[in-house]
Amino acid sequence: MRDLGVGFGYLVKGQKWVGRHGRWFGFGLLPGLVTLVLYAGALVGLGYGADDLAAWATPFADDWSSPWLGMFRGTLTALVVALGLFLAVITFTAVTLLVGQPFYESLSEEVDRSEGGDVPESGLPLWRELWISARDSLRILLRVVFYGILLFACGFIPVIGQTVVPVVGFCVSGFFLAEELTSVAFQRRGVELKERLRMLRGRRMAVLGFGVPLTLAFLVPFVAVFLMPGAVAGATLMARELGGETGGDDRDENSRENDHPGGNLPSSGGDQGVHHLPH
Repeated sequence: MRDLGVGFGYLVKGQKWVGRHGRWFGFGLLPGLVTLVLYAGALVGLGYGADDLAAWATPFADDWSSPWLGMFRGTLTALVVALGLFLAVITFTAVTLLVGQPFYESLSEEVDRSEGGDVPESGLPLWRELWISARDSLRILLRVVFYGILLFACGFIPVIGQTVVPVVGFCVSGFFLAEELTSVAFQRRGVELKERLRMLRGRRMAVLGFGVPLTLAFLVPFVAVFLMPGAVAGATLMARELGGETGGDDRDENSRENDHPGGNLPSSGGDQGVHHLPH
């Protein structure tokens, strides 16, 4: 359970880091603001056109009498808007990271530089980095959709669907949100998606301690934009530990024992078991 606090600590450290480096905070705000404007425009358009979309999709109901026609299409319109909001929430981070790839990569590099030691670089051209980021984000999105459908179905189970399922849903969202954010630092280190997921699962509680509070905060409008720079900074700090690049001072001796061969993570160097992307 102590790892939950460790993960949350990295979230706080990331926000403190950008607080001490105001220029990088402003720099990291730009992608989120651009994405917010795009999403706001899309959602406004959806709000205006949802009723027309519902009418277009249900021509068989044109001859229904009142009030059934209005109730049916009104409900369908609400579901369309709700689906749009859900998709906006689960894709905002991935799209922001894709739009802001050069911004967040520079911010992540500066965090590495401030922590001392080497500053890893992927050595890939920008178009290649964007392609890898988009490909991995799509893979993560498919996983999120799969778990979303599964949890939606479980939501109909009495009691469990109203208590356990929402908690599990936030945990799933938090885990994959943390994966998206740490991908900025891991991609510069040439760590592929499969290996990233293995490393994150090895410190699952720390990952949840980082990702779940952030998921809850992102539910508040506009908060995601202002937390993104610090979230990327904190994710970089966490990625450094997961890769064995820090001394792990935030963990107790029992946690560090897991870093030896046979444990969850490599003990040092960050290269053990890491697959590098082709240049």
